[in-house]
Amino acid sequence: MRYLGVLGGMSWESTASYYRLLNQGVRERLGGLHSAPLLLHSVDFASIAALQQAGDWDAAGRQLAAAAAAQGLERAGATALLLATNTMHKVAPALEDALGIPLLHIGDAVGQALQQAGVRRAVLLGTRFTMQENFYRERLHQRFGIQLLVPEPAAMTEIDRIIFAELCCGQFTDASRAFYLQQLQTLQAQGAEAAILGCTEIGLLLAGSQAPLPLFDSAELHVGMGLEWLLGAS
Repeated sequence: MRYLGVLGGMSWESTASYYRLLNQGVRERLGGLHSAPLLLHSVDFASIAALQQAGDWDAAGRQLAAAAAAQGLERAGATALLLATNTMHKVAPALEDALGIPLLHIGDAVGQALQQAGVRRAVLLGTRFTMQENFYRERLHQRFGIQLLVPEPAAMTEIDRIIFAELCCGQFTDASRAFYLQQLQTLQAQGAEAAILGCTEIGLLLAGSQAPLPLFDSAELHVGMGLEWLLGAS
């Protein structure tokens, strides 16, 4: 197996899931005492979130690409990188420019799964940055022919609030779960065929829920891409 770098902490709640799922995946495939050879750097999310709110994406990209973060993982021996967050893939080009190893893009993991399932119109739930800006939408449309639907502005505001005020802090309430499921039902009526859980914490909230649409958990799909790399299938 090859060393895989994981750049996480955005938030650490979902990064913990990445760590668990990567190790479970290796054990399931190889058996015995096998586990995933990982190199992990976890940032202080408060500083990244402040740059998001300020709209200073260039600074955020520099911080994630820096010698103490992504470049440090490469120097330590990582042969590919998972950026364990959807929103910060907005600065994926900055990381790709700074690295000599592949960035395994979460949008490609999601797009491939949707395409294989024959989905052409999908709900996108995530932070307001992920839902409103074009970096996610354009990649899925241009590379995979997927059209994305998003909630109405007021609902997007509440979805974003729940992510930052609750999910990133390890709080998963029945009221928030019901709100997310209601949004899926509304967008199903508008023609959505599936739902992308486009924030790596949303899968933790909706785990075990009876959703009105098939759910494509971006974190789980991203981990699957990482496992393919680890096991030499990529």
